[in-house]
Amino acid sequence: MTTALPATQKPHTLFPEFSEFLSAFPAFAGIRPMFDTRLMRLEDETVDGRYEVRAEIPGIDPVKDVDITVRDGQLTIKAERSEKKEFDGRSEFTYGSFVRTVSLPSNANEDDIKATYDKGILTVSVPVSEPAPEEKHVKVAAK
Repeated sequence: MTTALPATQKPHTLFPEFSEFLSAFPAFAGIRPMFDTRLMRLEDETVDGRYEVRAEIPGIDPVKDVDITVRDGQLTIKAERSEKKEFDGRSEFTYGSFVRTVSLPSNANEDDIKATYDKGILTVSVPVSEPAPEEKHVKVAAK
């Protein structure tokens, strides 16, 4: 038997304080979604020389509600969905702020980032250069 939440009660995270605590430490950013009900789901891959991150964030105005930043090889996507209080019924939609940070590949060109939004999916595309050889040989000159 499944119990429904009353229309006025909103779900809470299992450990809300711990979730906020983890946001202060970028190294633990991957753990945070396990404790946060406001999850921005992501996909990423490299396609035709570009690293692409797709974020599922329907119901937002991409011009007003999305902020994308890059710093120290980290791409951060922030979005906010405002709650509309025009009805008194039940809502299972998630409102509020959503933030996700991903590490860019070391060969990413942070000066040529593009972003598009279509049908609830934000796509951020970053060009990547060919990876440098992992090993370089240095010749020793004899004197």
